Amino acid sequence: MTHHLRVARPVSDIGRTKDMYALGLGLKVVGSFEDHEGFDGVMLGSPGAGYHFEFTVSRRHPVHPAPTIEDLAVFYVPSATEWRAACVSMEAAGFKPVASYNPYWEKNGRTYEDFDGYRVVLQQAEWSPG
Repeated sequence: MTHHLRVARPVSDIGRTKDMYALGLGLKVVGSFEDHEGFDGVMLGSPGAGYHFEFTVSRRHPVHPAPTIEDLAVFYVPSATEWRAACVSMEAAGFKPVASYNPYWEKNGRTYEDFDGYRVVLQQAEWSPG
């Protein structure tokens, strides 16, 4: 069975979040909605990828984003050239470089934080399950 992963996160500003993740990670809008039972949202992903992000705001009962320093979205970028370009894009998009709480991510990667405190790691490596 093949699965598709949706990472859903409440945010404080959908437009700003959409712009940051589109510019920083090269993601595209794959869906959006307004006032769906009191929620506005946008979904960002890459064509053919097995995942997408959903960022939402509740019109009725706003939820303050509360990520921890260990809530990470990790992207593996095997090519050193593409990884360096992705790091430049993240900073240009407004992501703040931060020290990773787990030193493992510092060895071959960089950790970035968006304005709501969500963290993204760009790991310069090929992912392998073992």
